[in-house]
Amino acid sequence: MIAKSYEMKTQGVKTGMPIWEAQRLCPDGLYVKRDFRWYEVLSRMMLETVRDLSPRVEYYSIDEFFFDASPAPAGDFQAYALAVRDRLLERVHVPVTVGIARTRTLAKLISDAAKPFGALAVLDPGTEESLLAAHPVTEVTGIAGRRERRLIPWGIRTCLDLARADRRLIRQVLTASGEALWWELNGDPVLPIRPQRIPHKILSRGGSFGEPTDEPMVLWAWLVRNLERLVEELVYHRVLTGRVAVWVGYRDGRAGEGRATLEIPSDRFDMLLDTYRPCLRQAWIPRVLAARMHLFAEDLRPRAARQLGLFDKAEAVDAAAAVKQAVNQKHGRFALRSGATLPLAPIYADGANSYDICDVHGKTCF
Repeated sequence: MIAKSYEMKTQGVKTGMPIWEAQRLCPDGLYVKRDFRWYEVLSRMMLETVRDLSPRVEYYSIDEFFFDASPAPAGDFQAYALAVRDRLLERVHVPVTVGIARTRTLAKLISDAAKPFGALAVLDPGTEESLLAAHPVTEVTGIAGRRERRLIPWGIRTCLDLARADRRLIRQVLTASGEALWWELNGDPVLPIRPQRIPHKILSRGGSFGEPTDEPMVLWAWLVRNLERLVEELVYHRVLTGRVAVWVGYRDGRAGEGRATLEIPSDRFDMLLDTYRPCLRQAWIPRVLAARMHLFAEDLRPRAARQLGLFDKAEAVDAAAAVKQAVNQKHGRFALRSGATLPLAPIYADGANSYDICDVHGKTCF
């Protein structure tokens, strides 16, 4: 599940829950296959609409934006929140919730509190305090699971508890990123709005198999599929990778990982395939059902001209890659693909698998 209605939420359905579990909880629900291409169309329309209303906008995720709300027209921030919400509904026909506050962390909390289809501006410290007291600390983006467990021994259970805690303690328990949240909850904006996405430190492609498998050839097919997607990203962002990793998650809860360093950073499919092959062997647990795989490209650096070796096939490989890219741009993303992916024919036959949320470029998140 990538999203759920409020009615399904009351039945216990959660984002990220496998569809078969959601169907057990809510058998009468209507389940619709994802369409990330259409989601991107709507997302871009929303982004342009918000940009018309604010001088600085951060494209945080496919359905979430941070924008500079100052100065508000006529100094009325509540009217500004309503105007943004109503303009998005008018132009994009998508109901949204808008929150305006002194910091982006507070704005996110206020927006969540105003759902569904609300518009709320809170800049008064007293009203902020009431809001923080009413929400568990896990409502703060960046605090969940392990971080929540670290805070419990100190009696920190609500957002207000976190805001009122000693800053040095929060720095010790949650490191510098947690301290930044502390400042934000206290009304000091230390997390800036970024109109341009900062460069990637890591690129990754992968996901769930749908049907778990212990077949080596199927695992290899998934690696090749994910590598073709990853190479697309390296080429798009004009970066080379100097270090790679493969992570495989198994049905019984175990995980395997393999890592390698390239002698020469690359974005070439053939060189990366040779490097990822032994990584998959390291991550493979024989005769155990694998359910997920992720490929990582690390140590990214800008693409630049380099000295070729005497027997380097770079020109021929680049020419073949250019032909493949041209064909796929004209006839479909995977019209030409490696023969190693043949065991995944049903995956390629389903158009919903031709595009993912990761393929929406420019977002800060993912």
